[in-house]
Amino acid sequence: MRRLLLVLLMALPTALQAQGGPPGAPLSLRFGDRVYERRWSGPHQHEFTPPGQEDLSRWTDMVTINTYPGVSDGAGLAEVANRVLATYKSNNGRVLRTASVPLSAAGPAEHLIVALFPRPESIEAVFVRFRLANGRGTAVIVSHRIHGRNAGPAMQAWLETNGAAAERHLMALEGIPSPRLLEPDGP
Repeated sequence: MRRLLLVLLMALPTALQAQGGPPGAPLSLRFGDRVYERRWSGPHQHEFTPPGQEDLSRWTDMVTINTYPGVSDGAGLAEVANRVLATYKSNNGRVLRTASVPLSAAGPAEHLIVALFPRPESIEAVFVRFRLANGRGTAVIVSHRIHGRNAGPAMQAWLETNGAAAERHLMALEGIPSPRLLEPDGP
């Protein structure tokens, strides 16, 4: 049943779209009904936040795209997802759920991790989808952070109101920006 639900969710319209512009213009993404602008990029990692959340030390909503140039098949993607899951657990992440969609005629295998990261001054919910995009392993991470001590009840309320929609939008996306668009000079 859960696998069928994930397959059905994946059939929904694209939730994330890259929006280009003139050369040198900032790259932006649309996730759900919000536009996110690229704020930072490093080797194989790209962070996007909505307007008004330019300060990367105080953001509340972020989309991060990680690319894995050495990963080009389902086995490599599963290895990356398992490594990330182990890292989350070793960093006191509270894993709320995991799911995998196996390789099928409809497409390659995919993996999902939903986790919470409670910290003394904040709590963060992350929804991570691992999939192959243009032949390269890619993770799209949708995060929501609530700042302040004792943010747990506020995060619980946010998850009850928004968690299912965040996961649904993430699992419905079809158009992950090409690694060539994100990393035009990279491998």
